Amino acid sequence: MFIRKKQSWQLPESEVTDHNVFLNRRQFINGAMGLATAAMATPGFAETKPTGEVIENVKNSDFSTEEKLTSYQDITTYNNFYEFGTDKQSPAILAADFPDPNKPWMIKIDGQCDNPGDYEYTELLKGKTLEERIYRMRCVEGWSMVIPWIGIPLADILKAAKPNANAKFVEFTTLFDPQQMPGQNRRVLQWPYIEGLRIDEAMHPLTILATGLYGHEMPGQNGAPIRLVVPWKYGFKSIKSIVRIRFVEEMPLTAWMHANAGEYGFYSNVNPEVDHPRWSQKRERRIGEFLKRETLMFNGYGEEVASLYDGMDLRKYF
Repeated sequence: MFIRKKQSWQLPESEVTDHNVFLNRRQFINGAMGLATAAMATPGFAETKPTGEVIENVKNSDFSTEEKLTSYQDITTYNNFYEFGTDKQSPAILAADFPDPNKPWMIKIDGQCDNPGDYEYTELLKGKTLEERIYRMRCVEGWSMVIPWIGIPLADILKAAKPNANAKFVEFTTLFDPQQMPGQNRRVLQWPYIEGLRIDEAMHPLTILATGLYGHEMPGQNGAPIRLVVPWKYGFKSIKSIVRIRFVEEMPLTAWMHANAGEYGFYSNVNPEVDHPRWSQKRERRIGEFLKRETLMFNGYGEEVASLYDGMDLRKYF
């Protein structure tokens, strides 16, 4: 008799939401809407079903949590994606037709590796088994979601590039195109957006490159066509719309470190014992719920990732 052993982060099946909660993908009308319109928009304008392409042949993953899913509507209308505006609703409007389907999406892989190259992103997926990974996502702002991503382990891509002995970190870069991404016309961050991981973090089995969610292709506002997902770190570490993956010897200067290294450190592991300078990180508000809940160390993935930081003072290396 086969008995499935629950992983440390999983909750009882009684808390699982049926997939009939799938809601909308693109929520607002197309057209030339400005940021002022975005500020007034509400999820009430949303469509009731996803309109993106269905992703076939997706494998279920034992890495998934069984917690109640956040609705598709909330996942796709409550976004931080400053390339499309600094409020939560602008990305759903301004990224509705992103990326341009007439332009190939290219990803450069280079740096300290023996097999660099330039790839149309679907080339990187060929021969790979897509998995649904239901992960918690904790924002540094104190809210959280549970999101059913579809993707592949990042390690599959990195190993093929054959990093050499000098590769200590992996640097990721978002597309820079102010015409498609109007938020880049404002200097709220240093563009293009850059993030990074230590190479052992990047190679960890929980780290994925996601190309979809809720069974459909990735919406623009959530990081189409391909983004990083690192579930034990605050959400801003999971960089969106990636165009470059570079192996480097020195720790990358990330976009939020450049903006304020005293508030947004390189590691940015979810840690309820290290408060943000302007608010507590001990509790979080799950989107769609009224009451707050306790925040878990490493967002509940400590059994799997805590060993990566053995001997490190996580108050210093925040």
